Amino acid sequence: MSQSRSQETVRYPLAQAGALDAPADWERLRSQCPVASVELPSGDEATLLTRHEDVKALLSDPRFARPTAADGAARIAPDGGGGAAASGSSDDTSVPDKGEPHQRWRRRVSKWFTAKRMTALRPGMTATAEELVDEMVAAGAPADLKAHVGFLLPVYVICDMLGVPAQDHDRFSHWSDALLSITRFTKEETERAHAEFVEYMSGHIAAKRENPTDDLISTLIRDAEDGQGLSDAELLATAMGLLVAGHETTANMIGKMVAMLLADRDRWERLLADPSLVRTAVEEALRFDTNLGFGLRRYLTEDVEVGGRTLPVGTTVICSMPAANRDEAVFDNAEEMDLGRSPNPHLNFGAGPHSCLGQALARTELQVVLEVLLRKLPTLELAVPVRDLQRVEGLLVGGLRTVPVRW
Repeated sequence: MSQSRSQETVRYPLAQAGALDAPADWERLRSQCPVASVELPSGDEATLLTRHEDVKALLSDPRFARPTAADGAARIAPDGGGGAAASGSSDDTSVPDKGEPHQRWRRRVSKWFTAKRMTALRPGMTATAEELVDEMVAAGAPADLKAHVGFLLPVYVICDMLGVPAQDHDRFSHWSDALLSITRFTKEETERAHAEFVEYMSGHIAAKRENPTDDLISTLIRDAEDGQGLSDAELLATAMGLLVAGHETTANMIGKMVAMLLADRDRWERLLADPSLVRTAVEEALRFDTNLGFGLRRYLTEDVEVGGRTLPVGTTVICSMPAANRDEAVFDNAEEMDLGRSPNPHLNFGAGPHSCLGQALARTELQVVLEVLLRKLPTLELAVPVRDLQRVEGLLVGGLRTVPVRW
């Protein structure tokens, strides 16, 4: 590799031809420049990792976590936004993100996301998904599967878990978009949305203190009263973070998964012929997703060697999980969508001590939606050519604007 090639700087996010297409640069970067310098929309520089081995190693390293407002990390957005606020809320630092305090926080919250609890929730999720599909069918084709099913199911589920009213979902969606904005909202709009969200959730927590039920927030409040739980600031940040993460990413993934499976009719027909493939098909859709979003960021608080290169303290690193998920060193025929692929060590939920807390919930929702659609709408198909699908732009999370379908 030439010196000029190893020191090239590419613009990030990388260009993609179609909504479901992988950036042409991924394969070249993995093979020629796996530790690459990238220019962010803000003009700041960061380091991009695209190999599975490197991404997994950094995400699994307990020394490093996402940037906070105090780090002076590379900014994402042109107006200086996209720092800590872009990860969820500017109160994210209220949740411990390193070491034993972080693991204590995870232990307290993760009991709500166990496989056993997901099994208990599954019948209710299935009934909700069936109702949403029936309402979509009643409204007539063509319909936007994302709006009718993909968005609403995760919202109803996470609202029920948190004990917040699902009818406020339009406000939640606006606040989530603003807090996940790269370029869609101004810094002032993001700050205003954050303040509104804090006020709303603070009021909700106060109401739960007065009238607790059996939801997650009430349980965390009771734990705190026993002297074992979260501080008020941690409770607020946890509730806000779960509400954003609990519906935004899964809602987008439902739409992308269905679009990927319908983009090649053979995939849909294979699932109709063998519904037992649903679980591995969901994992493969997660791996095959090219449109996950900005990527997980890590701020280096000490020098670290990655891919044979020493990255100095103060470096902002972007881990591209979708690029790592196409790494031929780990996945045979990585550019093919194999619905029976197993094992499937994709990195969509991260890795190590900071891996996604709600991954069992996301997997269950994706499986339930797919099972219900296969059963109730076997003739489902895209209502537009794949080339006409449009990506969500300007947010940290990836998705499709709409998923037009007919049956």
